[in-house]
Amino acid sequence: MTMALAFDVGLVALLIAMAVLAIFARDNVSAAIAFAVYGLLLALAWVRLAAVDVALTEAAIGSGVTGMLLLGAAARLRSSENNLTQPSLLLRCCAGVFCALIAVGLAAITVIGSEPFPTLAPMAMASLAESGLGNPVAGVLFVYRALDTLLEKVVLLLALLGVWSVASDRAWGGVPSLRPYAQANDILVFLAQTLPPIGIMVGIYMCWVGANQPGGAFQGGAILAAMWLLVMMAGLQQVPPIGSRRMRLLLVIGPVTFLAVGLAGFVLADGFLAYPAGFAKPLIIVVEVALTLSIGVTLGLLVAGPPERTQPP
Repeated sequence: MTMALAFDVGLVALLIAMAVLAIFARDNVSAAIAFAVYGLLLALAWVRLAAVDVALTEAAIGSGVTGMLLLGAAARLRSSENNLTQPSLLLRCCAGVFCALIAVGLAAITVIGSEPFPTLAPMAMASLAESGLGNPVAGVLFVYRALDTLLEKVVLLLALLGVWSVASDRAWGGVPSLRPYAQANDILVFLAQTLPPIGIMVGIYMCWVGANQPGGAFQGGAILAAMWLLVMMAGLQQVPPIGSRRMRLLLVIGPVTFLAVGLAGFVLADGFLAYPAGFAKPLIIVVEVALTLSIGVTLGLLVAGPPERTQPP
């Protein structure tokens, strides 16, 4: 057995173990931690499959942001956890079996499928040069599936509005709280003072390099959100009130810029979300930069949760 094969077998075994632990964990915090670890291991699996863009998204969104949301929810429910009705062992076993059947079905499709597998990849790569992009993933997202990409950003914004809507009427317009996530301490303050400059540069790099290499708006925005959350959890900066005009502008600047470029296609190109010849790459980069800002702010506020007080302290 080669080292690569041994690594892959061990990685699959760890993935299965974390999935089982997340399903059968006795408390919400343990299940959330297992889910976050599962996401990081899954990111490694995507790297082994040479899907670096997917791996970055899984690590940033699937494990990082979603893991924080689950940990925050578990912390908020901790006081009433004993009064909650836990899923029965039978229900959890059924969930595990159902997930296993899906995994087996996907594996069967991959192993038994026709050779060669039907794919549109050659056609997509043949036309990629017209967009000026070197990253085929970015080319597909902004050329062939631009409408889907736009709607994904709108759905993210609607999700934030949904989180805000669960607040009571007297708290509307107030400030979300990050208290469930961390208590300020010297180590957290030190990290919040030293990591953000590096993280911001990495986020900008991930956004900029996404046109030609693995990266993009989601990955860059998630890193910016992580740095912002670190500063706020350390108490070095307060969460902005949801009525802040500057914050609302940052929330919508990405989707609005994307929509404006799409509508300009009616005048400058062949139709909606079409790019004029020779200007595709610059326009896509402008959209990516705007989306990075919106995604970073949206993810940070999603983790912060609904408003809880009417005025910042």
